[in-house]
Amino acid sequence: MSEQNHHSRRERMTILGDVKAASFLPWIERHAAKLGLAQEICVAGPDRIELDIAGPAELIDMMEMGCSLGPIDVWVEAIRRAPIEAESG
Repeated sequence: MSEQNHHSRRERMTILGDVKAASFLPWIERHAAKLGLAQEICVAGPDRIELDIAGPAELIDMMEMGCSLGPIDVWVEAIRRAPIEAESG
């Protein structure tokens, strides 16, 4: 189990498309919780959602796949991911 925590990472996930449906943000939060991922919505607009997400890389991959399929009332054109570098002190 500690090995899984060892491979934890943080990423900024940008979801582009027709994502203005009111159901999508709660859907993202529920899906992340089901996968055991920490997430924080940073930007939420009609054509773009940006969220910071943290957890094992494989589960972040699953989150991306889930968001790309998403609920029926959104249309995801693309998902971009970028690592969030750890802040050095």
